[in-house]
Amino acid sequence: METETRAPKDVLLALARQKPALELGSTDVVFLAALHLRGSRSALASFDEPTLVDVFEEVMTFVDEGKSRRRATHAIRRLRDQRTLSRVDHAGVVRRGEFALTRLGTAIAEFFLDEDALTREALTLLMRTLLTSLGGIVAQGAALVHTPEAFRDAVEAPLRVTVRDLVSGIQRRQRGFDLQQEELRHEVGELLRADWFGAVERCQELLDATGRTLRELGEVILRDTHAAQGLLQDVQDLAASAGSEPSVDAARAVMEQVDRVAAWGTARQRAFSEYYQYVHRFLRDVVRLDPSRALTQRLRDQLGGAVGRKFSLVVAGEAPPWLLRDGPPPRDDGPPVKRPKKPREPELETTDEGPDPREVLEAAVTAALTEGVPTLSALTERTTRDTPAEARFVAAGRVAEIAGKLVRPLARAERAWIPTGDGYELEEWTLPRKGVAL
Repeated sequence: METETRAPKDVLLALARQKPALELGSTDVVFLAALHLRGSRSALASFDEPTLVDVFEEVMTFVDEGKSRRRATHAIRRLRDQRTLSRVDHAGVVRRGEFALTRLGTAIAEFFLDEDALTREALTLLMRTLLTSLGGIVAQGAALVHTPEAFRDAVEAPLRVTVRDLVSGIQRRQRGFDLQQEELRHEVGELLRADWFGAVERCQELLDATGRTLRELGEVILRDTHAAQGLLQDVQDLAASAGSEPSVDAARAVMEQVDRVAAWGTARQRAFSEYYQYVHRFLRDVVRLDPSRALTQRLRDQLGGAVGRKFSLVVAGEAPPWLLRDGPPPRDDGPPVKRPKKPREPELETTDEGPDPREVLEAAVTAALTEGVPTLSALTERTTRDTPAEARFVAAGRVAEIAGKLVRPLARAERAWIPTGDGYELEEWTLPRKGVAL
C-alpha cells in the first residue's frame, strides 16, 4: 500500500539505492521448482533442513549428472542470499531452522512451471468468485451504511485484500497466457522450418485452437467485467453515502484493475487476429503454392547471385508532366511604393577662398622684375610688404624660388648675406635690369 501511494520516481529511486541483483543458475531454479512442487503436493507451508537437503539431493540426481556434487548447505545459503528462500523460525542457531519460499521464489517457480496460464475454466471460476465477493460486499455495505466503523470493516478491507487479490490473480494468469502466445509463434516458425509443406495442417490446428481459446476468454471477460464494474459502481456509491473516502479509493482502484483486464482481452484478440491473417496468407500464398520449396530456393539463389547474374529490380523515377492551364492574369497593383532616399552624409559646403596666394605672389614677383628691381632683397621687401610678419620667412623663400625660375641672377665671386628687418638674413642676388626677357 505504501508503494501505491508513493510517486513512481520515488519508488524507483529507493529501489536503485538498494542495488538489487539476482543471480540464479539452472540448478537453483530447478531447486526452487522442486521445493514449490513438494510444498504444493505435501501441503507444506515451510520446510525443515532435512527436507531441504532431501529435495536438493533429489534434484542433484538428474540435474548435475554427477559432474559435481554441490553441498546442500551452500545451495540453501545461496537461495537465502538471493531472497528466494527465508528462514521463518526465530530459534537462531539453537536448533535447526524452518524455511519457506519467499514471494520472489514462488513467482520464479510458478513462472517456469507454467501453472498460472489463463484458461477458460480458470477465468470463469475467478470471475465468478469475484462477482460473488462483490455481491456480498454490496449487501453488507447497504446494511451498514450508517455505521462507519462497521462499514469500513465490511467494505474497505475486503476490497483491498480479497477482491484485489482475485483481480491480480487474473492479471497474473494473463501474463502466463501472453507467454504461451509467444511460444506459439516460435513453434509455428519451427514447424515450417523443419517440415515445410507437412507442417501446414499442424500450424492450422494450433492457430484454430488458440483462436478458439481467445474467443472464449473474450466472451467471459466482456460479460463478467461489465457485471463487476456495475457492482463496483454500487460499492462506490454506498461508500460515498457513508462518507468513507478510503472505501471510495479502494473501489476506484479495483475498477481500474478490472478495466485493465478488459483492455487486455480486446488487445490480445486484435493482435492475434492480425497474426492469424498473416500466417494464413503465408500458408496460402507461399507454402501451398510451392510445396517442394523449389521456387523459394531458386528465388533465394537468384537474389544471392549463386545462379548466374544477380537479380535486381531497376526503378527509374518518371518526371511529372507539365500541364499548362488557363488562369487569371496577374493583378496590376501599380509600381511599388518607395520612400525617398535620404543622403547618408550631409553635402559639403563650398566657400569662396579667393585667389591662390602662390599665384598672387608669382604675379607680384613678375611685375617687380618687369619694372627692374635690382636685387633680391629689394624684390623680397617689395613683394612681402603686405604679408603678416610670422609668414614673411616662408614668403621670402618662395620669392627666391620664383625669381630663380624667371630670371638668371648675375654671377658674382661672392654673394653677401644681408639682414632683413624681420630677424633673418638673405643672400643677396643681383638681378638683371629692366628689359631683360623673362
